[in-house]
Formats: sequence, structure tokens, C-alpha cells
Amino acid sequence: MMDETEFWELVDDTREAAEGDPEEQADLLVERLTQKDPDSVLDFARHFESRYNRAYRWDLWGAAWVLLDGASDDAFDFFRCWLIGQGRHVFEGAVHDPDSLADLLGDFDEEIDGDGEELGYAADEAYEQLTGTVAPDLAIPPAPPEPEGTPLDFENEDLLAERYPRLWERFRG
Repeated sequence: MMDETEFWELVDDTREAAEGDPEEQADLLVERLTQKDPDSVLDFARHFESRYNRAYRWDLWGAAWVLLDGASDDAFDFFRCWLIGQGRHVFEGAVHDPDSLADLLGDFDEEIDGDGEELGYAADEAYEQLTGTVAPDLAIPPAPPEPEGTPLDFENEDLLAERYPRLWERFRG
């Protein structure tokens, strides 16, 4: 069994070793997960997926939109993977108050940051390497069909600047 503490330790260790590069972090995660048993890999996947679903929120999408200067459905999916990769402190802070990302994030390089697509596949890849088979259904509640909360008009810059004053000032000011 992999508990939540171990999940976040793995995320933190691999991010630090990768010096914040999400693709490198994903490679390291696969490497570390293949040293565990398949059940632990599935536990990791469940922890990841449930947080990924929890971050499916309109207010967080708006923050991603400001941070990335626009965020399509796919971009927001990859942003949520990246956000988990930033560790518990940043993740929980962002879910609680998306505008706090302005203070929680260190250097932000638009070339590599904000897109953690590969992180989303790390557990599946590790499971396949270990077992030679595709990971089974994780048996956790599915993601909601629509993001949680109230939809935002992302095209309205005045609204975004008002809603995310710290992010707006730091990344668009």
C-alpha cells in the first residue's frame, strides 16, 4: 500500500531531482515506480487521479488561463498534472485559493512549466513495464462531466484581472 504521505514524497523527490523539469520528473517517476510492486503503482495512480479530478474546477482553470495566457481543455488537463507535480503545498494552496499561485510558484518558465502531460502517464507506463499489461480500471469515482464551481468568461480580461489580482499582476502586469 502507498499512503498519501509516500505519494507526495515521491512527487517531491522526483521534482527536486529533475530540477523542476516536468518531463524529466515524469521519467524519474517511472523509474522510481518500477522499483515498487504493481499494487503500489496502482495506489500511486489512484492518488494522482483523485487529485487530478479534484482540481477540475472553473476557478483553477481561470488561474491557469492567466498563468499560461490562455488554456484549452487539453492545456488545462496538462496543467492539472503539472500542478500535482509541484507537490502538496502548492497543489492544496492552488485548489483552496487559485490566486495564491502567484505567491506559491517560484520561477515560472513558460517553455517548460505549466504542462505536465507526461506526469499523467507515469503510473501507467511503470505498471506496463512491471507487468507487461495495461493498468486495470482504478475503481475510483469518475471525474465530474463539468468543472466544479461557476463558469467564468475567460475572454473577459477585466474580469480575470479582478478575480486573480496577484496572478494578473505577476504574469500579465
